[in-house]
Amino acid sequence: MYALISFDQSKAQKAVLSLSALLRQMLYGTQKNAITLKEEADFITHYVDLMRIRTGENVNIKLNISIPPSNDIFIAPVILISLVENAFKHGISPTMTSFISINLFSDGEKIEFEIKNSNFPKNNSDKSGHGIGLKQVAKRLDLAYKDKYEWIKGVDDLNKPQIRN
Repeated sequence: MYALISFDQSKAQKAVLSLSALLRQMLYGTQKNAITLKEEADFITHYVDLMRIRTGENVNIKLNISIPPSNDIFIAPVILISLVENAFKHGISPTMTSFISINLFSDGEKIEFEIKNSNFPKNNSDKSGHGIGLKQVAKRLDLAYKDKYEWIKGVDDLNKPQIRN
């Protein structure tokens, strides 16, 4: 953001707004046992907005959110964003064409969250927490939604936890 201030003030302003929203949610939202699905969707949107600024033109990012306006679904905070972070960590390349597709859908009773990305796995010499993120998400899902979710992980790097009320 510091560099953006010098050459693109408009992007820098957007980045500051998105970052402040993320920090606010991290401070207040994570102190609760549950937040609204809309709050989690807003958090994901702000995160993706920041990542769009950070990534180059070789990264195609799609974000589709479809939740009812009168959403009464509450979920454990920062579970879904962990999957989004993971998609950016392992799904984009600084030099090769990459994509991330994020879809969040709710009909008011169930939630479907789907992420597809190009896969650029870390090499064996990179020891920065490889494999920990998805294990932590799985543990948090088990703690919060034991026997109420389905995690579908496909060959095409599809991560699609479905949480049922």
